[in-house]
Amino acid sequence: MYEIIARTAWSLRRAERILIITGAGLSADSGLPTYRGLGGLYNGCTPEGLPIEDVLSGPMLGRDPALCWKYLAELGRACLKAEPNAGHQAIAELQRLKPQCWVLTQNIDGFHRAAGSPPERLIEIHGGIAPLFCQSCGAESDDLEGHLQRSLPPLCTACGGVLRPPVVLFEEMLPEAAVERLHGEMRKGFDAVLSVGTTASFPYIVEPVLQTRAAGGFTAEINPTATELSPYVDVHLRGRALDILSQLLSHIAGD
Repeated sequence: MYEIIARTAWSLRRAERILIITGAGLSADSGLPTYRGLGGLYNGCTPEGLPIEDVLSGPMLGRDPALCWKYLAELGRACLKAEPNAGHQAIAELQRLKPQCWVLTQNIDGFHRAAGSPPERLIEIHGGIAPLFCQSCGAESDDLEGHLQRSLPPLCTACGGVLRPPVVLFEEMLPEAAVERLHGEMRKGFDAVLSVGTTASFPYIVEPVLQTRAAGGFTAEINPTATELSPYVDVHLRGRALDILSQLLSHIAGD
């Protein structure tokens, strides 16, 4: 493993434009639940007999907001009681060392911002868990914790409409601005792409890796298990994101 980490660190140190793609596996080390994969809470169905993709969907929020919010609240409580881990901090430090290092995250917990990743080089492709906003009048509420202590779904104090987080639910479109930002950076190309803690099942996760490798760049994956992406990367570092990212940063910052 030492040789693989050293090779990855050497490649990242040489690269100028870097993209780090992060998924639930990174925040799992902070105690947050993952949807699926190793340790996933929702590999089967919910107690209601429905796939989590149906429960946490835009149509379900409209049809049965209380049921959708039952699981949104679970994620919200987990985010509120957890903090960024050493993996988030290592990524933020790498961005400090590498002014053209970008982060593309599927996570909605806001931990990259909290760890110090610059917002101007952070693409939150699935949005975030806060602040809540009213679907009827658009009023915002920063009191996620307070709403989670009351009956669900949370309601707008201004008009009584149902509040929701600015997160992309299943069956909803990705935020246009985030997609355009990603495509703009992909057009410039990356020297290296590092996938961290994601099952890589979406095209916008796979495409930057394939494009970079086809152009001769370096690609690597950090994940305890093999994923759909594993056959297409130069290096697969098996283990916890928190541990491996810390070791990579030690090699890069120490040389």
